[in-house]
Amino acid sequence: MTHRRNALKLMAAGAVTLAADALANRMEKTETVLGSPLSGQIRHSVSRWCYSDLSLDELCIAAKRFGIESVELLNIEELPLLKKHRLTCGMVSAIRDGFGITKGWNDPRNHEGLMKLYADLLIPETAKAGMTNLICFSGNRNGMNDEQGLKNCAAGLKKLIPLAEKYKVTLVMELLNSKIDHKDYMCDHTAWGVELCKMVGSENFKLLYDIYHMQIMEGDVIRTIRENHQYIAHYHTAGVPGRNEIDDTQELNYPAIMRAIAETGYKGLVGQEFIPKNQDKLVSLEKAIKICTV
Repeated sequence: MTHRRNALKLMAAGAVTLAADALANRMEKTETVLGSPLSGQIRHSVSRWCYSDLSLDELCIAAKRFGIESVELLNIEELPLLKKHRLTCGMVSAIRDGFGITKGWNDPRNHEGLMKLYADLLIPETAKAGMTNLICFSGNRNGMNDEQGLKNCAAGLKKLIPLAEKYKVTLVMELLNSKIDHKDYMCDHTAWGVELCKMVGSENFKLLYDIYHMQIMEGDVIRTIRENHQYIAHYHTAGVPGRNEIDDTQELNYPAIMRAIAETGYKGLVGQEFIPKNQDKLVSLEKAIKICTV
């Protein structure tokens, strides 16, 4: 009986060791992305609209599971739910009351309405919820030349900046492509957005550099990021072409881009904004987080 008990103890110890080894192997595999160990240089976010078939609660639960810190592009009314999940919102939405991508700051006729929307509602409520980044848009050209659009945007935004500074909120204008997805959108090149940042002249106005959109419009992504990172408050991802998964089915080298972003000293969030083709969208999201963890 003594020999039998000793044998059983040895077998149990062996099973524990094997289980521990198996767990360690799984951990090693999951903590390695394209040959590089996870190091936490990139902080992760996910855009709500890409997962509209999930409830916000469900997306928050998945985000926590994948190590994502933020669910973004939420309306101000949705922000309180994030506290329940101990998440933040890396970019608060501002598409409401008829204003948005096509109708923005480049048209002086919009300034009064935009001022009221941002000053009376969006900026105070963003700050109240403990968030810091609030999106804004140039609007479409509608026959206006880019130089006039710059002047108009700067004139309107300068009036709003003191309030943004007071509330410690950064207004962030998104760079979008006008070739495929957002025809006629004005803020469609990095150089235009950077010039606007210089004209506004405040750390509380910066750019959302959408990698997908800028690959379509101008390419040269890594050099552009390195040369203009001081004007960038946030990044978005998606695969080119198609705006789908950011894996090896598309042309961008996302690990290299993420390393370049990290090398600039960027401490903000990178938002996944691709439209998953995979039937299980969360599988694609988890894979994207691993690809971008460098």
